[in-house]
Amino acid sequence: MNIQAIFFDIDGTFVSFETHKIPLSALEAVEKLKQKNIKLIIATGRSLHDINNLDDLVFDGYITANGAYCVTSDKHVLHKNLISKEDLCRLAIYQRDNKFPCIFMTEKGNFANYINDSVKAINNMVNLPLPTVKSMEEIIKYDVFQIDTFVNEDEEKVLIENILIGCEGSRWHPSFVDINARGNNKAVGIEVFLKHYDISRKNTMAFGDGGNDIPMLEYVAIGVAMGNANDQVKRAADYVTSSVDDGGIMMALIENRIL
Repeated sequence: MNIQAIFFDIDGTFVSFETHKIPLSALEAVEKLKQKNIKLIIATGRSLHDINNLDDLVFDGYITANGAYCVTSDKHVLHKNLISKEDLCRLAIYQRDNKFPCIFMTEKGNFANYINDSVKAINNMVNLPLPTVKSMEEIIKYDVFQIDTFVNEDEEKVLIENILIGCEGSRWHPSFVDINARGNNKAVGIEVFLKHYDISRKNTMAFGDGGNDIPMLEYVAIGVAMGNANDQVKRAADYVTSSVDDGGIMMALIENRIL
């Protein structure tokens, strides 16, 4: 197969949750793929400001906030999809009597309405500094691409059906859900870059491990689930490789005859 573009999730796929580093085999794979002139694009739930764990590697593009904010390597914005001000205002009103932490991703950085132990634990897991705390009234003045909302699945359903009605959620950890404008996901970001680089969908491959990776794994020609992914993600993939810490990226590239 003539693979011309490969899309990589970061956490748990390209970077280890255990070491917070890129395995040497993945670094070697990137160098070999670049020699073959294959476009390499990040596809992450992180904001652009939060991509702090890719060493000095430069990719051909960055799908961030689960596809809501897409930029080229020189930071040219190709696509952005905002959560509506109406939804944000409803959330601010709802939060007056229903308190739970939220992290809001914006072009100016990430902001939280408040921070608890769950927020601290997740940020520690992905090796990120804690976001700046602001009032909801201040935060909703910004353009918001994504809200990391620290609620369980039942609470998420109430939010989507009644408050954030123009949004949808994708969950890769039981503690919180990524909320974006409806119709937004990593597959949308892939479409943006395929159009930008004039590459056919049949010439694509993607790697992921979380629930927010499912749309892109189903969209590309070869969707690869990491060995550390859950069963739902593995079912969505065309191929299951070993874990991020066991050289999963390199193994999949070799077994699918990309390298």
